[in-house]
Amino acid sequence: MTRRSLAAGAALVVLASALAARAGQAQSAAPARSGVVRAYMDTTCAACRDFYRHANGRWLDSAVIGTDRTAVGAGQELRDRNLDVLHRLLDRAAAAPPAAGVAGPEAKVGAFYRACTDSAAVEAAGLHPLDAELRAIDAVRAPADVVAALARLHALGLDAGFSLSIDSDLDDSGHYLLYLSQGGLGLPERDYYTRADSASEALRREYRTHVARMLVLAGTPAAAAEGAAGRVLALETALARASLTSTELRDPRAAFRKRTVAELGALMPHVEWARYFREVGAPQAGQAAVTVSAAPEAFLRTVDSTLAATPAEDWRAYLRWRLVGQMATALPAAFDAESFRWASRLSGQKAMQPRWRRCATAADAWMGEALGRAYVSEAFPPESKSRMQAMVANLRGVLRERIAGAAWMSDGTRAEGLRKIDGVTVKIGYPEQWRDYGALEIGPGAPFAEDMLAVRRFEVRRRLSRAGGPVDRAEWGMTPPTVDAYSNALNFEIVFPAGILQPPFFDPARDEAANYGAIGMIIGHELVHLFDDQGRQFDSRGNLRDWWTPEDAARFTQRADRVAEQFDGYVAIDTLHVNGRHTLGENIADLGGVSLALEAYHRSLSGRPAPVLDGFTGDQRFFLGTAQAWRSKWRPDLLRNFVLTNEHSPPVFRVNGPLSNLPEFAAAFGCVAGDAMVRPPDVRASIW
Repeated sequence: MTRRSLAAGAALVVLASALAARAGQAQSAAPARSGVVRAYMDTTCAACRDFYRHANGRWLDSAVIGTDRTAVGAGQELRDRNLDVLHRLLDRAAAAPPAAGVAGPEAKVGAFYRACTDSAAVEAAGLHPLDAELRAIDAVRAPADVVAALARLHALGLDAGFSLSIDSDLDDSGHYLLYLSQGGLGLPERDYYTRADSASEALRREYRTHVARMLVLAGTPAAAAEGAAGRVLALETALARASLTSTELRDPRAAFRKRTVAELGALMPHVEWARYFREVGAPQAGQAAVTVSAAPEAFLRTVDSTLAATPAEDWRAYLRWRLVGQMATALPAAFDAESFRWASRLSGQKAMQPRWRRCATAADAWMGEALGRAYVSEAFPPESKSRMQAMVANLRGVLRERIAGAAWMSDGTRAEGLRKIDGVTVKIGYPEQWRDYGALEIGPGAPFAEDMLAVRRFEVRRRLSRAGGPVDRAEWGMTPPTVDAYSNALNFEIVFPAGILQPPFFDPARDEAANYGAIGMIIGHELVHLFDDQGRQFDSRGNLRDWWTPEDAARFTQRADRVAEQFDGYVAIDTLHVNGRHTLGENIADLGGVSLALEAYHRSLSGRPAPVLDGFTGDQRFFLGTAQAWRSKWRPDLLRNFVLTNEHSPPVFRVNGPLSNLPEFAAAFGCVAGDAMVRPPDVRASIW
């Protein structure tokens, strides 16, 4: 809702249950000082016809997706290198023998990783680590029991029934607020339940079979599992039909409606909220006068009516499925294998990744800052941070001048925009204050599932304990090794982990043109997110407030509509189009980001002419740096599901789409009117 991530990496993990990595058998070529890898280029494809193909075509033709991968590409290769660093650090941390007590963040993450890689111990433990949760589910007889079981799952950060989260208050960004909203679905999003085409119906049948298999593994008699899975699907379908679409949720207010707990009780009378908040670990939130956000209303009313109308037997099947389905990777191999089998149906991945990779990924996801300091000392030198700080200042200066000179904005709107850009916090590399893991208890020699429950409880308690309190603006939403970046309109910040500040996105040894084309575009992307169709609705204090005049808002919308219409026209696979409305914010950020970065590159030259390196002008190297940083090749199943669910456009359109709007690109490569990479002036998009 408020934190906007740059990359598609999270979607790859969700859909594929694995990190994508280096290009298998594809050749890896070392870049020249120019930053351009000629071996990747297909010069038989004109730059003005398809620039993404021109920059990456030979690589696209030769890259091989390994059986345990869903995609290959620049970002995936960097994730793989970062994972190799984490592997060394985790092996070192895990080498210490288990002691009577595990203290210190490195020792705790070492014990977590050691337990994860001990597959024999995972098998021996079976389902026993989940015994307490399964007993609570088996005890469900009435709506109050369902709510109690939901609270137990929510206390573990597991999604069931509805969603509980904590974030900054949209009306008062300096304080935390609890958010109750839609959730509880096992398929990727609501439209998977509602589409009536034959392919969607077939997918739902396969999903039902998957749920049945997981229920059998969890102890449901085989004869009853198929019927139970059907009722689970029916329950989830009811929740889905009451849910807002992904595009509707792009409106920041769609899932934001403040209510007192007393008002929440009137909305959902079958929930005893004081008990729920007590059992979930936020007892302070259960008082009648406490304010929370609870929306969308239709969804929450449906949850309440379903509590009363759905037989307890169906709820027990649903709750058991939500528990074992989300804990499968910490359970014996049969659970893990069935979970992967289903995930591969959505992603196309053929084989599971080695266990150490999956365990290293889990360690970073759940205890990333416990290793962050060691990762940074090995992979992110101080001079890289200094270079990034200078680049960010350069790009911010460009955006400030563009806001100041925007003739389509009135004086009052422009003034607030300038206050916004001047107040942005920039976080680079790693947190100034590392997370305290003192309250996390990792038992020596405990089964991995117990450790997973422990880190989940720790994280939920850490977050919920802050409800109503002041926002910790020093906190990071990504771990240092993450290959991604994000913008947070509520915290009014842009954040660049050390993990993405590596080649090919940022390389201190190469010429600045390619750096500005790659990481500079990313910096600009995150800055522009604060002024995209969602970000622009937040003021200079990070509060959701309409600070635009109606006339200025209409002019912005007219410009944004051009972006949406352009991307609606792109066909991603078969007949499946990109959804220009759902991807609008990311497309605005890509368009503005690359434009800002190009001007910032020109300024970095301080009036000097750009050198010609490796046969390319400075502007040509800039655009090639952008395109080659986005080179990737995906399995068709992953691409199809990505287009249906993700707010980003596929990489080819993240390159060709923005560049086709830039006269500077056409000038750099001699493109003329009528070329595919030149959008006519009457439809050309330009906002920031």
